[in-house]
Amino acid sequence: MRNERLRRLTLAALLLALSVVLGRFFVIPIPWTHGYINLCDAGILIAALLLGPAYGTAVGGFGGMFLDLLSGYPQYALFSLIAHGLEGLTTGYLGQRAGSRRGYQCLALACGVVVMAACYFFSDSLMYHTWMVGILSIGGNLLQGVIGGALALWLTPHLRKRM
Repeated sequence: MRNERLRRLTLAALLLALSVVLGRFFVIPIPWTHGYINLCDAGILIAALLLGPAYGTAVGGFGGMFLDLLSGYPQYALFSLIAHGLEGLTTGYLGQRAGSRRGYQCLALACGVVVMAACYFFSDSLMYHTWMVGILSIGGNLLQGVIGGALALWLTPHLRKRM
């Protein structure tokens, strides 16, 4: 029991580090929203599917926040903590119920990505005092989430075999 908890905690820490590294090295800036597209969602969604909602929330929230602080976007840090934390929570909760059924995992990933994009819509609208910036951010955030979800869907079964 104690060994299993340590193994899960270690994997969560590695996935947190992986999401920050992936997010830092694969960056595509989006000028109209002052944000960027990155691959941090892959680590978040893998953690959520493999380890469940608690670890998905922690990896998502802290990974998104640390990435923004390291990337020079401290104004987004609190919003990323919430948006990616809720993404990990939603995906982890629904993914736990899905088990290894591929179709339900896709639905869990889609719900998590939509929650994240909705959070960034509200945060961008609030920060820039216009809902137009929020609308412009939806496409980039959905694209980032879909790419991360596709990687998570592809890698999770292979990682689950090794656990």
